[in-house]
Amino acid sequence: MGVCVTIQQLKYIVVVAEKGKISAAAQDLFISQPSLTNAIHDLEAEVGFGIFNRTNRGTELTKDGSRFLTYARQVVEQMSLLENTFLETPLEKQHFQVSAQHYSFVVNAFVDLLKEKNYDEYDVTLRECRTFEIISDVKNARSQLGILYTSGFNVKIISKFLQDNYLDFFPLFQTMPHVFINKTHPLAEKKIVTLENLKPYPYLSFEQGEYNSFYFSEEILSTVSRKKAIHVSDRATLFNLLIGLNGYTISTGIISEELNGENIISRPLDVDEKIKLGYIVKHGEPLNLMSKRYLELLQNHVENR
Repeated sequence: MGVCVTIQQLKYIVVVAEKGKISAAAQDLFISQPSLTNAIHDLEAEVGFGIFNRTNRGTELTKDGSRFLTYARQVVEQMSLLENTFLETPLEKQHFQVSAQHYSFVVNAFVDLLKEKNYDEYDVTLRECRTFEIISDVKNARSQLGILYTSGFNVKIISKFLQDNYLDFFPLFQTMPHVFINKTHPLAEKKIVTLENLKPYPYLSFEQGEYNSFYFSEEILSTVSRKKAIHVSDRATLFNLLIGLNGYTISTGIISEELNGENIISRPLDVDEKIKLGYIVKHGEPLNLMSKRYLELLQNHVENR
């Protein structure tokens, strides 16, 4: 006797993977938590393997579950398109999740995506988070896309980590490092800045929690010794400290006045290192329509920098 799997069961798997918790998924699906749990157990019994591991922090996909989700997403999306095209039923609520390091152009592209089309319903998430969390989100299907950078220093470690988690990295652009400073900063008049120039000023970086490895830093040249270093957890705090303390951080050089204000400027940093920024996805999993369009809009912001 063959395996019998329903579209509804596949939808359940997709939502649980995205939410990371049975309780949150049940709320989103408008069913009780016990009913959702039983439906997942029935599906796991039907296919003959565990799809999720249950932990104190929520649910995580098993290796087989990760492969199963790849096909489940395709079936659910194609079924939605079929119903919309031939049965004249409205498209279901659009879902999209992206996890990223702290870049303003990531936010700009996200805004453009939602303003571009008149979506009747959507449930989307933008997570600005730590490097390890980005990789974990994509691995466990909480995000379709992850946005992060590699450099000559960290590329071997990051690539190995992605490979071990069955994730692929696709480059978006490469640039020389820039420093972000206040427009009234003593170095603001310089056309290019050196590490020696920066020594008297506080260095600002995003803290990485328990995965506080040099290789997971969001800022290039993380191993350089600094006399003054401040670690923060969000972009707004970092930019306030740039202004208030004449601090600096190192990034791509792409600034959004709309999001970051007109007081922050960028200057090229005179070093040999390069930044390669790109996106990560689960190996072999096709992107849905919103993910593809988001990447196009992200590329537009990069090209117009």
